[in-house]
Amino acid sequence: MGLSIWLSLPWYRELSQVIGTLAAYYLITFIAIIPGFINAFVVASLLFDKRPIIRANCVFPPVTVLIAAYNEENSIADTLECLFKQEYPAEIHVVAIDDGSIDKTAQELIAFLPQYPNLKLINLKQNSGKATALNFGLEACTTDIVITLDADTYLLPDAIHNLVGRYLSDPSDTKAVAGEILIRNSRENWITKAQEWDYFLGIAATKRIQSLFKGTLVAQGAFSLYDRTTLVEMGGWPNMVGEDIVLTWKILNAGYRVGHAHDACAFTNCPNTFIKFFRQRKRWSRGLIEAFKENPLLPFKARLSTIYIWWNALFPLMDLAYTIGFIPGIVLACFGKFWIVGPMTLALLPFAIFLSAVMYLQSKAMFKQEHLEVRSNALGLILYVLVYGLLLQPASVLGYIAELFKLKKGWGTK
Repeated sequence: MGLSIWLSLPWYRELSQVIGTLAAYYLITFIAIIPGFINAFVVASLLFDKRPIIRANCVFPPVTVLIAAYNEENSIADTLECLFKQEYPAEIHVVAIDDGSIDKTAQELIAFLPQYPNLKLINLKQNSGKATALNFGLEACTTDIVITLDADTYLLPDAIHNLVGRYLSDPSDTKAVAGEILIRNSRENWITKAQEWDYFLGIAATKRIQSLFKGTLVAQGAFSLYDRTTLVEMGGWPNMVGEDIVLTWKILNAGYRVGHAHDACAFTNCPNTFIKFFRQRKRWSRGLIEAFKENPLLPFKARLSTIYIWWNALFPLMDLAYTIGFIPGIVLACFGKFWIVGPMTLALLPFAIFLSAVMYLQSKAMFKQEHLEVRSNALGLILYVLVYGLLLQPASVLGYIAELFKLKKGWGTK
């Protein structure tokens, strides 16, 4: 990072003459210097990371899976069927909560009740939101381990085995474990193709290295494991748009560890339109601000994972710099004005390729272990590299603004 700053001194001077010293230092620092440091840290962490194996003497306990469903008539049957085909050596209890659906979700769930005695249905008359639905399900749990699963998510047969095995093998202060989320509908269109690479490379690598430093920052609701006693201690899921990240940070704030099972694979449906994607990422960024507001002292905890909390604190500044600086810089470069983006930007390509290669090879190795193949998706990769950030960062900025000004909240994906 010191070398990068030294090499950037002429850039700082030249851009300061165009837009002023303060603006120039802000844009260069948050477009280039800090993201560059983070990427270098990620590469080093991934290269040195060795996943600990699951202990051979694990005694697998019964678990309860909570499924909060709202208007999921087209996917809930597949989700239930994959649950009852799990290669897990103990009982799997399923509590499905129909959150006031106005389609045939409830009828689909009722049809499964005679076939599976371990399935329980909770039917909420009005749509109350995911957090409320999960808390109703939590009240019906009797097992020590609780797993959340989205109603449109498909699990590999060994997913729960690997998720629980990771939990039992991790340090005793581990109270939650995030599963590996991958894209199920990646062949629908251009935006799902691009998201496939985001999950396969970026999100997977982020969770992997966060768990290396004893603090995965999001045990996502789509597929994660929790210690039931800890859930009750935390008061269950908070009624917020980012209920999963806020809950995870509360667990970390209480001094517990959150792990990640890289081989507990769940395939979920991602947003398949630009509007749905934009709203989802706005919601995620609002959830980040909610997490900081609910856990203001977490950045000051003396633990390894604190560095990632501070990185998250810098994300709004980086996203804003990208939106108001880098994107206009691309437009200016097209007209020969290389103030922000120019020929030297190409010098970053070798490192970016190396970073992507490290992420790809580690995810591919996990796929091989799970007897999966990485499908060809060249168009998605091109879109992910060239276009994805142009959509993602502005959506995130709008989410931060919406949360700061306390605008109306909603999931916005249905």
